[in-house]
Amino acid sequence: MLGPALLLQGLWVRMRTPRLPEADGPRRGQTGAGPQLRLLVLGDSSAAGVGVASQSEALLGQLTRALGRRYTVAYRLEARTGATTADALDTLDRRNMAPSDVVVTALGVNDLTAGRKIRAWLADQKRLIDGLHARLKPRVILISGLPPVHLFPALPQPLRWYLGNGALAYNTALEALAEANGALFLPLDFSLDISQMATDGFHPGRGVYREWGRRAAAGIHARLNTQMAAAPVRSQDANGGHPPHGNLPSAPEDHAAAAASNHNPGKEREPCPDC
Repeated sequence: MLGPALLLQGLWVRMRTPRLPEADGPRRGQTGAGPQLRLLVLGDSSAAGVGVASQSEALLGQLTRALGRRYTVAYRLEARTGATTADALDTLDRRNMAPSDVVVTALGVNDLTAGRKIRAWLADQKRLIDGLHARLKPRVILISGLPPVHLFPALPQPLRWYLGNGALAYNTALEALAEANGALFLPLDFSLDISQMATDGFHPGRGVYREWGRRAAAGIHARLNTQMAAAPVRSQDANGGHPPHGNLPSAPEDHAAAAASNHNPGKEREPCPDC
């Protein structure tokens, strides 16, 4: 019974909400100091920084700034306004992307507003996770949840209630999918103050991006530390048994292959694949 009202409200919001530009600034570069870390941010308008003027204020800038306190971060941003999970899959298929140590995704709101059913959307997310693992070989995939849509001031009732419930259901399913596939799930359960949002009442503002980047960086660092602790101690090398400076530790499952390659004395040892 609410269908016609929700449709009309959706059209009204689209006409009334100002279309903000994506954040200006470089989408590739390097920053920080410490071990090398290759970072890919993949997503929609929130990943593209809509709501702030520059990438330094957006998710990319906030995340690289936080990670740059511990790592030398070589970063790349692949994001555009309106992107769905299927669009991200298409980007992964079409672009010849270099391997990444960390991939951060921000997707789902456009799938939700387009009426994508949870089962079909989760299938897209599963294909995306599998594709990232197969092609980019990341140590960490961090999947950002959907924001608290039920608090968005740009949405009138009952549309806000309807989309908010949908976002909560998406998040519950996405968290389970991430856990089952070795990815990190980051809930965006920030308490939204209107002053912390963009002027359109729909996108993050600088304060939200700052918190998002800080939490994402903390989760990534914790996962990398866990992997380092789980990795077996290497035999003594030129650095006294420690991994070469500037390289991340290889994952535990990589050590058997590395040991096998070292049995060939004529083969030069390859640098750590994680730098």
